[in-house]
Amino acid sequence: MKLRAEDTAAIFIDFQEKLVPAIDDNAAIVEKTVILAKGLAEFDIPFVVSQQYTKGLGETVPAVKEAFATFSYMEKTDFSCCVCDEIGAWVKASGKKNVIVCGVEAHICVMQTVRDLLEAGYQVFVPVDCVGSRKPIDLKYGLKRMEKEGAYLSTCESILFELTGGAKAPQFKTISKLVK
Repeated sequence: MKLRAEDTAAIFIDFQEKLVPAIDDNAAIVEKTVILAKGLAEFDIPFVVSQQYTKGLGETVPAVKEAFATFSYMEKTDFSCCVCDEIGAWVKASGKKNVIVCGVEAHICVMQTVRDLLEAGYQVFVPVDCVGSRKPIDLKYGLKRMEKEGAYLSTCESILFELTGGAKAPQFKTISKLVK
Protein backbone atom coordinates (compact mmCIF):
# COMPACT_ATOMS: atom_id res chain seq x y z
CA MET A 1 0.00 0.00 0.00
CA LYS A 2 1.72 3.15 -1.19
CA LEU A 3 0.67 6.49 0.21
CA ARG A 4 0.04 8.98 -2.60
CA ALA A 5 -0.91 12.62 -2.13
CA GLU A 6 -3.69 12.53 -4.71
CA ASP A 7 -5.42 9.70 -2.80
CA THR A 8 -5.02 11.14 0.70
CA ALA A 9 -6.86 13.32 3.22
CA ALA A 10 -6.07 13.99 6.89
CA ILE A 11 -7.95 14.38 10.16
CA PHE A 12 -6.46 16.26 13.12
CA ILE A 13 -8.41 15.30 16.24
CA ASP A 14 -8.98 17.43 19.35
CA PHE A 15 -5.66 19.23 19.91
CA GLN A 16 -7.44 21.47 22.41
CA GLU A 17 -6.30 23.89 25.10
CA LYS A 18 -7.71 22.02 28.09
CA LEU A 19 -6.80 18.55 26.81
CA VAL A 20 -3.31 18.86 25.32
CA PRO A 21 -1.56 19.91 28.60
CA ALA A 22 -2.77 16.67 30.22
CA ILE A 23 -1.33 14.48 27.44
CA ASP A 24 1.87 12.60 28.19
CA ASP A 25 4.80 14.04 26.18
CA ASN A 26 2.50 16.74 24.76
CA ALA A 27 5.26 19.13 23.63
CA ALA A 28 6.83 16.51 21.35
CA ILE A 29 3.43 15.45 19.99
CA VAL A 30 2.45 19.04 19.19
CA GLU A 31 5.86 19.67 17.58
CA LYS A 32 5.51 16.65 15.28
CA THR A 33 1.89 17.51 14.50
CA VAL A 34 2.92 21.00 13.39
CA ILE A 35 5.55 19.45 11.10
CA LEU A 36 2.95 17.03 9.73
CA ALA A 37 0.44 19.82 9.06
CA LYS A 38 3.00 21.99 7.29
CA GLY A 39 4.31 19.03 5.31
CA LEU A 40 0.88 17.89 4.17
CA ALA A 41 0.20 21.44 2.97
CA GLU A 42 3.14 21.07 0.56
CA PHE A 43 1.16 18.31 -1.17
CA ASP A 44 -2.19 20.14 -1.03
CA ILE A 45 -3.65 17.32 1.02
CA PRO A 46 -7.11 18.29 2.28
CA PHE A 47 -7.62 18.17 6.02
CA VAL A 48 -10.20 18.66 8.71
CA VAL A 49 -9.63 19.66 12.33
CA SER A 50 -12.07 18.48 14.97
CA GLN A 51 -12.79 20.01 18.33
CA GLN A 52 -14.60 17.99 20.98
CA TYR A 53 -17.12 20.09 22.88
CA THR A 54 -15.24 23.37 22.44
CA LYS A 55 -17.16 25.08 25.25
CA GLY A 56 -15.63 22.64 27.74
CA LEU A 57 -12.25 21.74 26.21
CA GLY A 58 -11.34 25.04 24.56
CA GLU A 59 -9.94 25.92 21.18
CA THR A 60 -7.21 24.16 19.21
CA VAL A 61 -3.84 24.98 20.76
CA PRO A 62 -2.14 27.95 19.06
CA ALA A 63 0.86 26.00 17.70
CA VAL A 64 -1.36 23.56 15.82
CA LYS A 65 -3.81 26.25 14.73
CA GLU A 66 -0.97 28.37 13.31
CA ALA A 67 0.44 25.42 11.34
CA PHE A 68 -2.41 25.75 8.86
CA ALA A 69 -2.52 28.52 6.25
CA THR A 70 -6.27 28.72 6.78
CA PHE A 71 -7.80 27.35 9.94
CA SER A 72 -11.30 26.25 10.75
CA TYR A 73 -12.62 23.37 12.76
CA MET A 74 -15.64 21.13 12.93
CA GLU A 75 -17.34 20.71 16.29
CA LYS A 76 -18.15 17.25 17.59
CA THR A 77 -19.55 15.72 20.73
CA ASP A 78 -19.25 12.04 19.78
CA PHE A 79 -15.86 10.43 20.25
CA SER A 80 -15.54 9.18 16.67
CA CYS A 81 -15.21 11.90 14.06
CA CYS A 82 -17.12 9.65 11.67
CA VAL A 83 -20.26 9.86 13.81
CA CYS A 84 -20.24 13.64 13.40
CA ASP A 85 -22.40 14.25 10.32
CA GLU A 86 -20.31 17.21 9.15
CA ILE A 87 -16.95 15.42 9.42
CA GLY A 88 -18.29 12.16 8.03
CA ALA A 89 -19.71 14.02 5.03
CA TRP A 90 -16.40 15.86 4.56
CA VAL A 91 -14.44 12.59 4.47
CA LYS A 92 -16.83 11.06 1.97
CA ALA A 93 -16.90 14.20 -0.20
CA SER A 94 -13.09 14.31 -0.28
CA GLY A 95 -13.17 11.28 -2.56
CA LYS A 96 -9.90 10.04 -1.03
CA LYS A 97 -9.22 6.41 -0.16
CA ASN A 98 -6.43 7.05 2.35
CA VAL A 99 -6.85 9.02 5.57
CA ILE A 100 -4.02 10.11 7.86
CA VAL A 101 -5.35 10.37 11.41
CA CYS A 102 -3.61 12.05 14.33
CA GLY A 103 -4.69 13.58 17.60
CA VAL A 104 -5.70 12.94 21.17
CA GLU A 105 -6.63 10.82 22.91
CA ALA A 106 -5.25 7.74 21.16
CA HIS A 107 -7.40 5.20 22.96
CA ILE A 108 -10.66 7.16 22.68
CA CYS A 109 -11.37 9.63 19.86
CA VAL A 110 -8.46 8.63 17.63
CA MET A 111 -9.05 4.89 17.98
CA GLN A 112 -12.81 5.14 17.46
CA THR A 113 -12.34 7.37 14.39
CA VAL A 114 -9.75 4.97 12.96
CA ARG A 115 -12.04 1.98 13.58
CA ASP A 116 -14.99 3.67 11.87
CA LEU A 117 -12.87 4.76 8.88
CA LEU A 118 -11.57 1.21 8.47
CA GLU A 119 -15.11 -0.19 8.68
CA ALA A 120 -16.12 2.27 5.94
CA GLY A 121 -13.36 0.92 3.67
CA TYR A 122 -10.67 3.59 4.01
CA GLN A 123 -6.95 2.86 4.31
CA VAL A 124 -5.88 4.57 7.54
CA PHE A 125 -2.38 5.78 8.39
CA VAL A 126 -1.54 6.81 11.96
CA PRO A 127 1.68 8.77 12.61
CA VAL A 128 2.38 7.47 16.11
CA ASP A 129 4.47 10.50 17.04
CA CYS A 130 1.43 12.74 16.39
CA VAL A 131 -0.88 10.80 18.69
CA GLY A 132 -1.12 10.86 22.46
CA SER A 133 -3.03 9.97 25.61
CA ARG A 134 -2.86 11.10 29.21
CA LYS A 135 -1.38 7.77 30.27
CA PRO A 136 1.33 5.86 28.35
CA ILE A 137 -0.51 2.56 28.81
CA ASP A 138 -3.59 3.99 27.07
CA LEU A 139 -1.45 5.20 24.16
CA LYS A 140 0.26 1.81 23.89
CA TYR A 141 -2.95 -0.20 23.79
CA GLY A 142 -4.83 2.33 21.70
CA LEU A 143 -2.14 2.01 19.03
CA LYS A 144 -2.11 -1.79 19.32
CA ARG A 145 -5.86 -1.88 18.82
CA MET A 146 -5.68 0.43 15.78
CA GLU A 147 -3.00 -1.76 14.21
CA LYS A 148 -4.95 -4.95 14.99
CA GLU A 149 -8.03 -3.41 13.35
CA GLY A 150 -5.97 -2.76 10.18
CA ALA A 151 -4.46 0.73 10.47
CA TYR A 152 -0.94 1.35 9.21
CA LEU A 153 1.24 2.71 12.02
CA SER A 154 4.00 5.03 10.88
CA THR A 155 5.73 8.28 11.84
CA CYS A 156 5.38 11.86 10.72
CA GLU A 157 8.73 11.79 8.92
CA SER A 158 8.07 8.45 7.24
CA ILE A 159 4.68 9.64 5.94
CA LEU A 160 6.09 12.91 4.60
CA PHE A 161 8.98 11.23 2.81
CA GLU A 162 6.70 8.53 1.40
CA LEU A 163 4.51 11.28 -0.06
CA THR A 164 7.67 12.99 -1.40
CA GLY A 165 8.85 9.86 -3.17
CA GLY A 166 12.43 10.99 -3.85
CA ALA A 167 14.97 13.78 -3.89
CA LYS A 168 13.83 15.05 -7.31
CA ALA A 169 10.33 15.85 -6.06
CA PRO A 170 9.56 19.59 -5.84
CA GLN A 171 8.64 19.18 -2.15
CA PHE A 172 11.89 17.44 -1.15
CA LYS A 173 13.81 20.49 0.10
CA THR A 174 10.90 21.86 2.08
CA ILE A 175 10.13 18.49 3.68
CA SER A 176 13.82 17.94 4.48
CA LYS A 177 13.97 21.31 6.27
CA LEU A 178 10.75 20.64 8.18
CA VAL A 179 11.93 17.33 9.67
CA LYS A 180 15.40 18.53 10.73
